[in-house]
Amino acid sequence: MPRRAPFDPPLALGLLPDSAIAKYLSRGMQSGQESPPQVALRKASISLSEKEARRRTAPIRELLDQAMTRFDDDRTATDGWLAPRLHATMRTTRSEAGDSRLWNHLAMLVAPDYVVWRHKGSEIAQSSRFSGPHYTQCFSRLWWVAELFRDGPDYRPVEVACSSQDVLNTTLRLDVIDHRPTAQALLRVIENLIATGRPRLGDHVNALSSAVNTAGSTLLYDVLAPDSPSLVEDLQDWIAAAEEAPPVSWDRLPEGPDDGRVPGAAVDALLPLFDKLLAEAPLRHRGRATEEEPRPPVAPTVPVPRRGVSLDKDLPTRMM
Repeated sequence: MPRRAPFDPPLALGLLPDSAIAKYLSRGMQSGQESPPQVALRKASISLSEKEARRRTAPIRELLDQAMTRFDDDRTATDGWLAPRLHATMRTTRSEAGDSRLWNHLAMLVAPDYVVWRHKGSEIAQSSRFSGPHYTQCFSRLWWVAELFRDGPDYRPVEVACSSQDVLNTTLRLDVIDHRPTAQALLRVIENLIATGRPRLGDHVNALSSAVNTAGSTLLYDVLAPDSPSLVEDLQDWIAAAEEAPPVSWDRLPEGPDDGRVPGAAVDALLPLFDKLLAEAPLRHRGRATEEEPRPPVAPTVPVPRRGVSLDKDLPTRMM
């Protein structure tokens, strides 16, 4: 039987300010020995409308309960299964996902037990897993890895991205992956490393990410590998269809928004360069870092020119 929440979550998602996390998050909650003060947190939050299907918490909670049941023996494996399904269930725009208050609410009022289950180390789950940057917060990191590495409606590349924790801990931080052909070309190289059984996979992923990011500060990937414009209306149609969409399947990947696939020719144009960068990139000798302790960015993050069309025309592509 799937697990169930040890409390009654609100019917709809909401927005919980960072200040409430700082005030109420305790070590007892981080260790799973205490539940967050639901009444106080609800008073501090702004509720979103439960009339919108994509805002209802029941499908999200059911998904998380299933994840905890399926992956109790291998919790890191949850990410590849959950990321595309969470993305397809919430049907959120990038500007909405850039609001940390949404993820704070999900972590504290809907699924604090999942945060502890997934990210508890020897003693506690770090506070940044409840409220933190998009590449660290428990649920935000999953949404963004699905958003940045999907190929239009195809979530299969997301599973590849989640097969290495170093993609989530390091590559997800880099602005160059906002360029979709760059993200897909990176995954193609990583997929080849996995297929050939390359040892020290994480070290290679970090070395490649660092080299691609550094080269991106002088090479314009948009020029080398032009992307096609995002189809904003198709994305909005997919979001609107949430009202009648059935729950995502647990046993097969859902379909994401059909807002344009990455041009194959653009990915192919980058592959020789990325193979060369990987071959020349020095491997950093490191100790065994746990996935609970994300490393700092491997190189200075210098944005590459963004695509011509943003998913939200009045807002930046990624808001933190």
